[in-house]
Amino acid sequence: MSTQPQSSQDWALALYSKSVLKQAKFAQISRLLGDPAGRRCLDIGADNGVISLLLRRQGGSWASADLAPEAVAAIQDLVSDEVYQIDGRTTPFGEDEFDAVVIVDFLEHIPTDQEFITEVKRILKPGGTLIVNVPHVPSWSLVIPLRHALGLTDEWHGHLRPGYTREQLRRLLGDDFTVSQSRTYSKTFSELVDTLLNFGYVTKQQKQGKQTSTDKGVVVTQDDMQQNQRQMALLKTAYPFLKVVSWLDYLLFFFSGYRLILKAELKD
Repeated sequence: MSTQPQSSQDWALALYSKSVLKQAKFAQISRLLGDPAGRRCLDIGADNGVISLLLRRQGGSWASADLAPEAVAAIQDLVSDEVYQIDGRTTPFGEDEFDAVVIVDFLEHIPTDQEFITEVKRILKPGGTLIVNVPHVPSWSLVIPLRHALGLTDEWHGHLRPGYTREQLRRLLGDDFTVSQSRTYSKTFSELVDTLLNFGYVTKQQKQGKQTSTDKGVVVTQDDMQQNQRQMALLKTAYPFLKVVSWLDYLLFFFSGYRLILKAELKD
């Protein structure tokens, strides 16, 4: 009997279930967002659609947006409606439309991050919640030199900047926001797992003569999954080991993580 996923949601959730980083990212976002029921919310850049899908399943009324047409198509394939392509400057939404805006791995891809935060202020209700997830720039790193040696550079990821420190992100938001929580997560062992998986994906795509990245980084599609079922089977087998490796991050309590997430409220 075939074990091939039968729908776009099935394959996306299957990939999510084998991704330590995606699971950690969604857990952090969900913890900060709380219950979205009865709220009008927007997610931007939410991980090729699977985070968009999971957020919508929690309740509330959602719109989604992203930068690259490939990413927009991937999100639309999962959630169908209210998916928009944006340019990093403006959005098609009304003033004070949203109770919450969740920005996931987006600001590092645009040259207009300050301009975009001004746009977020326009569409977010006074007192509304903003959650921002970005790469964190650590003071010291083993993983980043390894990534660059493997060709997984900022340019390959579609990053116009390597990420942000806490202070840089606070300055970007400015005085109109009150930052209530911020933390880093995903330390060396989790990032090594993600780096090796990305390198394996890139190597396979290059052998097939396919594009490996876009302006928004890697966009894995249902076709990719179907054409790489052997690799997915290997990932499924290896996942318990990879999960155990990621748990070694708990030993690194004295280091900051490679991902930074922040929650802020727009002042009345």
